[in-house]
Order: sequence, then C-alpha cells, then structure tokens
Amino acid sequence: QVQVVESGGGLVQAGDSLSLTCTASGQSLDDYAVGWFRQAPGKERGGIACVTWSGKVTYYADSVKGRFTISRDKAKNIVYLDMNILKPEDTAMYYCAAADGAVTSAILSDEYNYWGQGTQVTVSS
Repeated sequence: QVQVVESGGGLVQAGDSLSLTCTASGQSLDDYAVGWFRQAPGKERGGIACVTWSGKVTYYADSVKGRFTISRDKAKNIVYLDMNILKPEDTAMYYCAAADGAVTSAILSDEYNYWGQGTQVTVSS
C-alpha cells in the first residue's frame, strides 16, 4: 500500500503562483506514474497533469496547459505541480495519485491506484 501525501495548498490571488508537492510516506514513488487531479465544489474530479514513472513523459489537461508544470525529483521522492498564472477557476481540492500500471494522456482516475487526502487551493479574484 502506497500512502500518498500532498502539501503546499493555500490561499493566493489571481495571477499568483503556487507549488504543490506529492510524496509517499515511507515508500518510494520511483516505480509509479503520478497524476494530479482536482475537484471543485459541485463538480466532478478531473485529471490535470501526470508524469510517467521515468519522468520523461508528461500529460496536461487543456485547462492548465502552459500554466502548470509537473515534474519529479526521484532523489527527493517528490513530484511537483508548479502552478502559474492562477485563476479563480483553479480553486479546488487538489489530489495526488500514484499508478502502478500504464497511464494515458486522458489522465483518468481509474488508472490510479493510490490517492492522497488532498490539499486545498483557493484563488481569489
């Protein structure tokens, strides 16, 4: 069982930047693809970014492409989600998830096996 832990959420203003981190408690994320998802109040959870286990391939949802960057540092066992030019519509609970199988550019929840508890990001206008 992989225990995924997110951190880094907070309250920011529109146009600001924020960086989220994802790690695994007591275990390496090296062999897992990692994705970031978000869920706004009243909306379904959706995938926004993922990185393959090698770190060489990344996928993004159109809503964040060009503003968000996912990366991984295997030496630190951390996956980052760097968020720039934040908008009020980015307000959501953000979740990190690990997949022990293949993942696709669709960033589907069903492809991921282990989920964190989430970290709240609120962007004020």
